[in-house]
This record gives sequence, structure tokens and C-alpha cells, in this order.
Amino acid sequence: MSLTRMLKRLSGSVLWKQGLESLGGRLQHTDAHSSAFNYQLLSDCLALNYGGLVMHFDYVWLRDHCRSASCYNSKTNQRNLDTASIDLDIRPVKSRADEHTLFLTWPDGHVTPYSLAWLAQNSYEGQKRSAMQPRVLWDADIYTSARVPSARWEKFMSCDEELKIFLNCFLLYGIAFVEDVPPTLEATETVTQRVSLIRETMYGRMWNFTSDFSRGDTAYTKLALDRHTDTSYFQEPCGIQVFHCLRHEGTGGRTLLVDGFHAADSVLQRTPGNFELLSHVPIKHEYVENLSKHRNHMIGIGPVLNVYPWNNEVYMIRYNNYDRSVMNTVAHDVVRRWYTAHRELTTELRRPENELWVKLKPGKVLFIDNWRVLHGRESFTGLRQLCGCYLTRDDVLNTARSLGLQA
Repeated sequence: MSLTRMLKRLSGSVLWKQGLESLGGRLQHTDAHSSAFNYQLLSDCLALNYGGLVMHFDYVWLRDHCRSASCYNSKTNQRNLDTASIDLDIRPVKSRADEHTLFLTWPDGHVTPYSLAWLAQNSYEGQKRSAMQPRVLWDADIYTSARVPSARWEKFMSCDEELKIFLNCFLLYGIAFVEDVPPTLEATETVTQRVSLIRETMYGRMWNFTSDFSRGDTAYTKLALDRHTDTSYFQEPCGIQVFHCLRHEGTGGRTLLVDGFHAADSVLQRTPGNFELLSHVPIKHEYVENLSKHRNHMIGIGPVLNVYPWNNEVYMIRYNNYDRSVMNTVAHDVVRRWYTAHRELTTELRRPENELWVKLKPGKVLFIDNWRVLHGRESFTGLRQLCGCYLTRDDVLNTARSLGLQA
């Protein structure tokens, strides 16, 4: 008789209640309402097969992640257990399971219940095959065809559901718009604070500028700007950028938007070695400003592509050829390969089909994920007044999660 059939027949008996204690550390269970699972206590870890996923859990990790009342405060969602007090050679002395929960008994008699679904969700193997944040990789046609809705000022400011729709679009595509905003600095500040906290930098809290070259940056001119991410010279680049064109009396000046994650994925699919170089080799970006009223010297160090090591998911692209500093952090035998990889990424970023051109106008506020979407502009004539700010990324994601979104 198979172990599964035997357990089914004995499901109401003492043997079922004792679980693995009487079956040598193994259990397999299946019914109409749950996936088949089995587990085994190995010498150094727990092996669990649940929902078609094979997982392994270190015993110290399991003890550290006990969610019983004495080990975890469910009201504050904080750990009570002192991790440093756990014996690094700890191993459960007993185990049992029902169709949804695994119970482990530790040497001091403490019993920890683990939801099988919770273990699967929080396992390394589960995280490795899932994305931290859902996203849609796009080129111009994909984004245009998606007909992503813009939020409207009045409803956006008063309705949480409208804010949730806006943030969901922002998380999926890395850009989002709010229309009908009064064309003032004050209204722009108000609409941004609906989403997050403003991040003050050496450019100020809110910036309001024209092409007067009042700062030592090409953005303060009428020249065209190639695609780039902002503040690459910060150790932690600003997460979200906001633009609002208050007026433009002239021609040109369209805004260019490119999905950096789409370009990075193309490199990964075509040339994994180049992707690996771009995600591992640290380089410097630098901003030096020597004006009578402004003196700044910022340096940021990191790879062009930042990835989560467990699933290779890109979470930030740091791309700015204007501000890339001297390449003195790369060994000579790696430099040429890095340039080759960088050229491939640049080629992807510059493909015309990947370019989304948008004409900003008074009332149309653009939010950009500066860790994902590169922006630029075409040259322009006449007076063009732009305002905006940076937002703290953590608080944008916090707002999204508070509304029930995965972020």
C-alpha cells in the first residue's frame, strides 16, 4: 500500500495525529482541496515538495522565522525572538503535518506551525522564479496600443481608486500622467504630494526653470538631450521624476521616453555575457558644478544595471553618458568587453521603435520612474518654462502597497 493511501485510511487515527513521528520523518498528503506535498527532515535542512515546487529550508532559518506569539509580534509585525540566541546547529526533534500546516518541535519543546503556502511563497526557490514587481516591457507600439489611461486632476486628488489605477499604470510601465492640473508650481507640488514625499536635492525642493543656464547642467539650455537617467551621480539616484511644462512659446521640445528595462532584457536574451558585465562592473558618475552661487561635487558608483541576485531581475538602470566619469574602476582586460556590452545596450536604447515621443503641455504632469525609464528631449525655440521635482521612491512604493498593489 502506498504511503499516501495509508495516510488517507488512517487520517482519523492516532498515527495521523502523530504524523511523521511514527513514519520516519516523511509525509505525503493529497486531497481534492490542496496540492500534493511531501517533506523530509534531512541532516541540515527541511526538504519540501509543495505545489510542484521543490524547496529547502535551513533549520536556523526555520527557527528564526517562527511566527508564534512569543517569537513574533503580530500587532507590530516585528520579531521578538533574539536571532543571536538560536543554536546554529539546531534541528527539530519532532514534526507533523496536516493538509495546510507543518508543525516542528524544537529541542526546548517550543512548537512552530508553518503554513505550507507561506513557506512556498517565502522560499528561495519560490522567489527565484517570481518577479518582485509586475511590469510590462514596452516599445513605442506596445505602449501606444495599450491605451494606458491618464488620471484626471480633480478625481485624482479626491479618490483613492483613481490613485490606485494611476499607481498600477506607473508600476507596470514606469510612466504615468495626470491631466487637467492647474499650470502652476503650487498645483504641481500638490499633485506630487498625493503620490509621495518630495525629495529635496541641491536643485531645491521644487524646481522652476527656463533655458537660462542658471545651473551647470545641459538641461538648463535649449539643446537636445539624449536619453539618460537623472542623478546617476548620486549614490542612490532619485527614484521618481516629475515634469510639468507651464508654458512654451516656440517650437520643438518634445520629451523622449525609453523603457530601459526593455532594452536591458533584449541584451540579456541576445548576449547574456554582456548583461552580466553591465550588472557587475561598477563605474563612476560625477557632477561638478562651479558657479558663483552653486558649488557641488557629487559622485555615484554602481553598475549600469542593478539586479536582484536571486532572480536576475533588473530593478535600476544607471545610464547617463553626459555624467559618466573617468573609467578607473575597471581592469584593463575588462574595459574593452565593457565597452562592447555598453554599445549593445546603447544600440537598443537608440532604436527608433523604442522611442516614445510626448509633447508636454500646460496641465499635463508626467511622472517618470527614474530607475527604469530614460528621458531626453529635442531642441526647442522660444521661451519654455518647466517645473517639477524628485520624489522618494520608497514612499511611492509604500503608497502603492498601502492600496493593495504589489510593489
